[in-house]
Amino acid sequence: MPDLYAVIGNPIAHSKSPLIHAEFSRQTDQDMRYEAIFAPPDGFAIAVATFRQCGGKGMNVTVPFKLEACKISTRLTERAAVAQAVNTLVFDNDEILGDNTDGAGLVRDIVINLDFVITGKRVLLMGAGGAARGVLLPLLEHQPQMLTIANRTAQKAHELQQQFSAYGSIASSNYADLAGQRFDIVINATSASLSGELPSLPAGVFAAESLAYDMMYGNGLTPFLQFAQQQGATHLADGIGMLVEQAAESFFLWRGVRPETEPVIAMLRPET
Repeated sequence: MPDLYAVIGNPIAHSKSPLIHAEFSRQTDQDMRYEAIFAPPDGFAIAVATFRQCGGKGMNVTVPFKLEACKISTRLTERAAVAQAVNTLVFDNDEILGDNTDGAGLVRDIVINLDFVITGKRVLLMGAGGAARGVLLPLLEHQPQMLTIANRTAQKAHELQQQFSAYGSIASSNYADLAGQRFDIVINATSASLSGELPSLPAGVFAAESLAYDMMYGNGLTPFLQFAQQQGATHLADGIGMLVEQAAESFFLWRGVRPETEPVIAMLRPET
């Protein structure tokens, strides 16, 4: 029987993770099966327990369960402990290891695949939930000039600022107070694009030669990327590259083999 893995989320039908991991397993000749699991908002822990009882070896965790995945983990990696958010679970007998590969995936996509420098740049991170938590430390490790967290509820952004202030130059704000500021990299870590919405980002925040990066992805440009294009952002990227890179980190954690990401990104973006 092949080893069983899955991605769990709500919504989940749009997920490309099963396709990505099928390609990784083909590439590396691994005997494994990977499926997608939908969980209701109050059913995450039950769904995980059921999956483990069926012999599941590990899971990827997506919106909106990354904070809850941290709570059910019996042991955390350092990067997950700092983020207090988990996107990768490893099951070993009674132990649930929680890791977070989001930040490594995002940074690798920006720096390696997009060839865009983070060091010395003004970075805006939109959102203060699990997705934002998971990428803060890796972004700060690249020493941006300033990283600003913006959130609809400013208090949540301020709490993250306080939590991560020891790791680099970091500020917090609501969206309205961003007016008049300009950023070199603007990252949408909210889930607004999943429902076709746009966070209340004021006009004029995109600097010349700026990168607009949406962690979400869909058919065509997301509402955030459409707005960024209208506002003059030079470089546009959705979350496909990050998705593949973080998946490769998870795959390595589970299987001890690191797959090639470039052909999988190309497969998901045939036009490139």
